[in-house]
Amino acid sequence: MKSNVEEDQLCGRGELSSYSSRARQKLESLLNKNMRIRMTDGRTLVGLFLCTDRDCNVILGSAQEFLKSSDSFSQGEPRVLGLAMIPGHHVVSIEVESDSLVGTQGFGSSH
Repeated sequence: MKSNVEEDQLCGRGELSSYSSRARQKLESLLNKNMRIRMTDGRTLVGLFLCTDRDCNVILGSAQEFLKSSDSFSQGEPRVLGLAMIPGHHVVSIEVESDSLVGTQGFGSSH
C-alpha cells in the first residue's frame, strides 16, 4: 500500500501541495502587517492584515478608508472603519508596509 505522499507524487499533486504550503507560509508571514488595498471603486483601505479566505476576501483591523480624490496631491482626512472586510473581487492591488521602512508610513512590495 502506498503512502499519501507517494500517491500525491505519482498523481502530480506533490507540486500543488508544496505550492500551497509556500503560499500559506507567505500569508502567515503577512499577518498583523500594515497593508494598503486599492479597490475597484477608487477607494483605498489601510489597516492590519488579519485573515483571508479561499475567495480572496480580506479582513483588515484598525482600518482607515481614503476616498479617491480628483487632486492627486490631497489625500484628505481618512475615515476610521475599525474592522473591515474587502470582497476579493473588488481588490485591485495590495501593498504591504516595507519592513525596511520601520517607523515610517512607507509602503513597498506590491502583491
